[in-house]
Amino acid sequence: MSTQYRLAADIGGTFTDVVLERDDDGARVTTKVLTTYDDPANGVMQGIDRVLAESGLPAEGASLVLHGTTLATNALIERRGAKTALLTTEGHRDAVEMALENRFEQYDVNIDRPLPLVPRPLRLPIRERVDAEGEVLIPLDATSVRAAAAVLQAQSVESVAVGFLHGYANVSHEEQVARMLEDVLPGVSVTLASRVCPEIREYERLSTACANAYVKPMMARYLESLQQQLVARGIRAPVLMMTSGGGLTTLNNAMEFPIRLVESGPAGGAILAAQVARDGGYDSVLSFDMGGTTAKICLIDDGQPLFSRSFEVDRVYRFKKGSGLPVRIPVIEMVEIGAGGGSKARVDKLQRITVGPDSAGSEPGPACYGRGGDAATVTDADVLLGKLDAQAFAGGAMTLDVGCARSALLQDVGAPLAMDETSAAFGVSEVVDENMAAAARAHAVEWGQQTERRTLVAYGGAGPLHAARLADKLKLDRVVVPTGAGVGSAIGFLIAPVSYEVVRSRYMRLSEFDARASNSAFQEMRAEALAVVAPAMRESELIETRRAYMRYVGQGYEIAVAVVERELGEGAAANLREAFDQEYARLYGRTIPNLDVEVLSWTLTLGESGTGPAASAGRLVETPARWLAAASTVSLFDAEEGLNIEAGRYLRADLEAGDCIRGPALIVEAQTTTVVPGGFVAAVSECGDLLLTRGGG
Repeated sequence: MSTQYRLAADIGGTFTDVVLERDDDGARVTTKVLTTYDDPANGVMQGIDRVLAESGLPAEGASLVLHGTTLATNALIERRGAKTALLTTEGHRDAVEMALENRFEQYDVNIDRPLPLVPRPLRLPIRERVDAEGEVLIPLDATSVRAAAAVLQAQSVESVAVGFLHGYANVSHEEQVARMLEDVLPGVSVTLASRVCPEIREYERLSTACANAYVKPMMARYLESLQQQLVARGIRAPVLMMTSGGGLTTLNNAMEFPIRLVESGPAGGAILAAQVARDGGYDSVLSFDMGGTTAKICLIDDGQPLFSRSFEVDRVYRFKKGSGLPVRIPVIEMVEIGAGGGSKARVDKLQRITVGPDSAGSEPGPACYGRGGDAATVTDADVLLGKLDAQAFAGGAMTLDVGCARSALLQDVGAPLAMDETSAAFGVSEVVDENMAAAARAHAVEWGQQTERRTLVAYGGAGPLHAARLADKLKLDRVVVPTGAGVGSAIGFLIAPVSYEVVRSRYMRLSEFDARASNSAFQEMRAEALAVVAPAMRESELIETRRAYMRYVGQGYEIAVAVVERELGEGAAANLREAFDQEYARLYGRTIPNLDVEVLSWTLTLGESGTGPAASAGRLVETPARWLAAASTVSLFDAEEGLNIEAGRYLRADLEAGDCIRGPALIVEAQTTTVVPGGFVAAVSECGDLLLTRGGG
């Protein structure tokens, strides 16, 4: 019997990363290929062909394929989804445009709001009404549904979102409409708000349903194409998709609810960073994922990333909460900005260097790729500053054109500001690093956290190039670059558990607590979650996590409270009140006496047991075995000195546990390069991670 292995593929805006991991010894083969925009599945297959050729393993040996992608996110941002309509309760079709009727930028008189995914002519009213208790006030009017269907057909609508007022409390009307549409418009994709987001808050629920409907046809076509190409290649292994919440789900579930994939690639990286934190014993971590198109930053404490049940896509104002389209899904909370290797640099009207958010992507790519791109990018700046080895980029699969990088930077930055190419490159690099530092600070403050005294875990193709400088700006003293950092998100897929979260809105006050209704809701949720995870489960114990989303009566928003009991009985209300008081006091430093508490929603997450805390596998060997001398040197720009200096060049594949390197140095590997500036020491941990320490040794 041939050796079995698992495959993991992560599609980014510029590169597609593929990792092959053998089942017997865990050995990995990795590669990067340019993302193919015409059909992203082609890029995945190119990467798979490369790792199979390098490993010498047959296609038939694949035991599992794991996949994550930002395709859904990009489609929402670039508005490249399906022509979508919304059927909603009569009188409420403008809810998605009225939004929350707030001002996220108080003093901007020309404030821009994100446009709804569904234009007003395709937001069609349906006569029906259900109250908050689920009681039918106005029966569904079939005539209005048929009239709406005629409009959908005439307008060649590809996808429909159906979301009625209080549909979470009674799903019958939405399900009736779905059946009618299937009969009249059999080829049209249908999304029910009561399935994709069965909880209170009309605007967020409708926004989530519209977003799911908008990307559903495109994602279904892509996933079907990928599956067909895998089978044609001889790979018949199950395919699991990474979700934004950090768990794996089945292909069928991903096709039905593609909105859960919006941040699936970055979620894989956060899972890897959390594992690095547990292995290394780092209590407070800032994960830093910089790829070709964007940079993602996530706070990780006690080995767990921040989780949330809401997310915004397509923010009009980069750091302004409320300026994007809300999506109510389980998500690993992180901040994402247009600061990747392909981000374009220019000089604005105020003679300032600006970087991003637009990117050169993979087609044509940065100027140094030599594929026809002529815009200056961060990667072009990195080449001129000596951070990248032009002959060894992407494992030697691509040679970078230094001349094209120089021309682009002089054209877009140097000439307008009367700078030479080195100064222009340094300016671009400093601006993008400061943008990322500002995003990290803003994200931490938004969650009541701080960046100080954290360990920076850097990965992604461009992350290790910029990590030490980012650490300087955030005043951090330690950086960890994991093994395989250049394809870190794909490696995270290999670590992630199969899991799925279900939510139900069942309102009740603790003074009138109904244990029977709560237990019934949990039973329904467990059955739904089990139906999703059971087909994908490996040999592992099932872990069930329950939460109640609670608040004081009269408050506008709720907090998550763990529900420990598996069967809620007579003392459940008192136990929930005690747990709520403890969590509220932890968050806000006080409680409010003599005020009733209410539960708005319940969630249940079912999945495989996690990896949990590990021994100190990632920690530095106490007494380094040896200090290494460089076999060769390169010219590297020093940010502190403001000039080029001589730096040692090392191959990461030649390093062993305990090896130490004094900066300045470049540590080169197939998918990325780690820049070790002067004043830092790089050491190899027991598990092969690079630990950069300020002033170490």
